[in-house]
Amino acid sequence: MATKTAMAKAEKPAASRELTKAQWKWKEAKQNWVAYVMVAPYMIIFAMFTIVPVFLSIFMSFTDFNMLEMPNMVWMKNYVTLFFDDDIFLIAIKNTFIFAVIVGPSSYLMSFLVAWFINELPPKIRSLVTLVFYAPSISGQVYLIWGTLFSSDSYGWANAWLSKLGFIDEPINWFKDEKYVMPLCIVVSLWMSLGTSFLAFIAGLQGIDSAQYEAGAVDGVRNRWQELYYITLPNMKPQLMFGAIMSITGSFGFGAVVDALAGFPSVNYCAHTIVHHLSDYGGQRYEIGYSSAIAVVLFLIMVGANMLVKKIICLLYTSPSPRD
Repeated sequence: MATKTAMAKAEKPAASRELTKAQWKWKEAKQNWVAYVMVAPYMIIFAMFTIVPVFLSIFMSFTDFNMLEMPNMVWMKNYVTLFFDDDIFLIAIKNTFIFAVIVGPSSYLMSFLVAWFINELPPKIRSLVTLVFYAPSISGQVYLIWGTLFSSDSYGWANAWLSKLGFIDEPINWFKDEKYVMPLCIVVSLWMSLGTSFLAFIAGLQGIDSAQYEAGAVDGVRNRWQELYYITLPNMKPQLMFGAIMSITGSFGFGAVVDALAGFPSVNYCAHTIVHHLSDYGGQRYEIGYSSAIAVVLFLIMVGANMLVKKIICLLYTSPSPRD
C-alpha cells in the first residue's frame, strides 16, 4: 500500500511538469502570435500543395481510380503488378539508378570543385565566372545546342567532324541508337547540373571567417588540401547537406533531358526512367491509381537515398584536428 502511494506521488509531479510545459508553450505562442500569423499563409499553401498531395497519392495507390469511374480499393494489386508484371517499370528502375549513381555524385563533386575554384578568384571577376557556369542550368532552350551538335544528318557538328577526320562513312543517328542515347543524356545532364547547390557552395565558401584559416596555420595546417579537409568542409556542413539533397533529388527526377533530345518514349526504352513511366500512366493513360503507386515508389526511393546521404555526410565531414 505504501508503495502504491509513493508511486502515485511520483506520478503527480511528472504530470504537473508536463502540464506546465504545455502551458509554457501556449504562453510563448500567444506572445509571438504575430510571427505565427506571418508564417501561416506559407504553411497553409505548403500543406495544400505538398503534404496533402503526398498522403492523397498514397491513398490513391491502393485504388483503381482512372478519372472516369469511382475508385475501388484494390489494396496491394498495383504494387504487385508494378514489380512482377510490368517489365518496362523494371527497365525504368534500372535506368533511373544508373543515372542517379552517375549524375548525382558527379554533379555534386563537380559543383563543389567549381565553386571552390571560383571562390579563389579576385572579387571583380568572380561574379562573371559564376554567371558563366550557372547559365546552362537556367537556359530554357539549352537542348537546341546539343541537338545541333549531335544532329543525325551530315550537318550536325559531331557527324561533320567525325566524317572529316575519317572516323565514319555515314552520319550517326545519335538519339535513335541505343548505344548513344543514355551516355549523351548523362553528359548533357552533367553540363546542366551546376544549379542551386552550386550557388549554395559558393555562399558557404564565402561565409567562412578568414581568421579560422589563420588559426589553422598556427595549429599545423600546411597546405590548401589540409585547409579544405580541416576547416572548409566542417564549416560548410549545412551547404554540403543541402547540395547533396538537391543533387540526389535532381538525379532521380531525370526525364526532361531525354524528352527533349531522344523523345518519349526513347528507342526501345533505353533511357526510360521512373519519371517517364509515371508520366505515361498518369498523364496519358489516366490510370491514376497505378501512377500513384509509381509515384509512391519513387518518393520512397528518394527519401531513402536522402537519408543515406545525410548519414554519410555526417560521418565524413566531422571537424578533425590537424594535430590528430
